[in-house]
Amino acid sequence: MNARYDLLVFDWDGTLFDSIGWIVECLQHAARETGLAVPAETAARSVIGLSLHQAMQVLYPGSSDELARQLAGHYSKLYHSRSTDSLGLFEGVEDMLSAFREQGYQLAVATGKARAGLDHALSGTGVGGLFHATRCADETASKPHPLMVHQLMEELGVARERTLLVGDSLHDLQMAHNAGVDVVAVACGANTRSELAELNPLICLEKTAELLMLFDQETE
Repeated sequence: MNARYDLLVFDWDGTLFDSIGWIVECLQHAARETGLAVPAETAARSVIGLSLHQAMQVLYPGSSDELARQLAGHYSKLYHSRSTDSLGLFEGVEDMLSAFREQGYQLAVATGKARAGLDHALSGTGVGGLFHATRCADETASKPHPLMVHQLMEELGVARERTLLVGDSLHDLQMAHNAGVDVVAVACGANTRSELAELNPLICLEKTAELLMLFDQETE
């Protein structure tokens, strides 16, 4: 596997960053404050990875722009009330990213977060300098549309057959398939191993940092 790729594209929440439970809590709080039906945990997890606008259309079909604006405001206020340090990267992720960077891979992020949210997270975790490029849902098409992956490949000059995407949600896997790139699933985030398996990733890892060991094993 290690010799097949030049570009590794990672989702952020639930793949690199341990934030799924907090996102669910914030979505439920925002719905309550906006006067909308509070989504069950399963429903809230199912929209993680989408832009907030897309998530609104899934959870509350036909909702107005004003409701979406209110929900986004309540969500953002609560989400950013917690420091990045209190959430944090999954164990081993920083070392994994540093190792991949040292080995010459190009690294990117493709996320459903807004640009301000990702920049805050990258700054707070101190790993922003490890990535060659990033794309957010408020500056391109939302997952599962393949545009953000296509833009990353174009920016970094890497062909799709040399690109691997790593994600924790069905939206990530579907985006990879739509973009025509290989995908590895991780079962530490929004969707379960059995749910992820339905979209036929190359492999499903329990933890994202296991990707480095997988690459190293194939080098031996």
